[in-house]
Amino acid sequence: MEDWTIGMVAVLVLCGFLAGLIDSVVGGGGLIAIPALLSVGIPLPLLLGSSKLAGSMCSLTSTASFVRSGKINFKLIRTLIPLSIIGAVAGTLTVRQVPSEFLKPLVIVMLVVITVYTLFKNAWGDVSTFSSSNGRTRLIGIIAALVIGFYDGFFGPGTGSFLIFAFLMMGFEFVTAAGNAKMLNFASNITSLLTFIALGSVSYTHGLILGIPMVIGAIVGSRIAIRKGAAYIRPLFITVTVILIGKQIWDTMH
Repeated sequence: MEDWTIGMVAVLVLCGFLAGLIDSVVGGGGLIAIPALLSVGIPLPLLLGSSKLAGSMCSLTSTASFVRSGKINFKLIRTLIPLSIIGAVAGTLTVRQVPSEFLKPLVIVMLVVITVYTLFKNAWGDVSTFSSSNGRTRLIGIIAALVIGFYDGFFGPGTGSFLIFAFLMMGFEFVTAAGNAKMLNFASNITSLLTFIALGSVSYTHGLILGIPMVIGAIVGSRIAIRKGAAYIRPLFITVTVILIGKQIWDTMH
């Protein structure tokens, strides 16, 4: 885009900060970032790639915060990252050939199940019950890394929620589940971004103007999450998944 105005920059800066604040913990930043990019007139072929650039900057920042806090299980995550990368590349290449719209009804159902399950399990995620990998946790991890990695490259909305839910199912408490999710999400994000770059589908101007305030929001959001724990992450997780459900229903109906 050639002609920038102060108002357009202000929209991306404000929306970027809010997107980073939310995305740093439970994902869902795309709910804010993508409409913000559309509002300033980004060409549609550059939309997803530019959003991935900003999202990758945010993911890197929040992942670093969780790493410093010790809230990531590296022994588990390092075995899942290659699978997440494979899934993300496959998803990004597929989205250029197949419309992603048919996924929306399935995403709505999955988000509803996640939200209801989390609401009814009141103490879920307060205390970790994960001790070491076993057949069940390895299976959940492999499926989550491959399938959600593919989904992130192919469509994206709700990736953070799906990953956190998978790690909660493995027995992690909310903070470590969020840290593990951010690490895996960063792997799929950066892989998807590199694929978009190779395909020439990124506007660096849009991505950086949105991404820099997302980094600031990610620093603030991840610090609050690490300090306040499940008391902060659980309601934010439920709120974002409910908003995602509403957004996907709205998009499907219109």
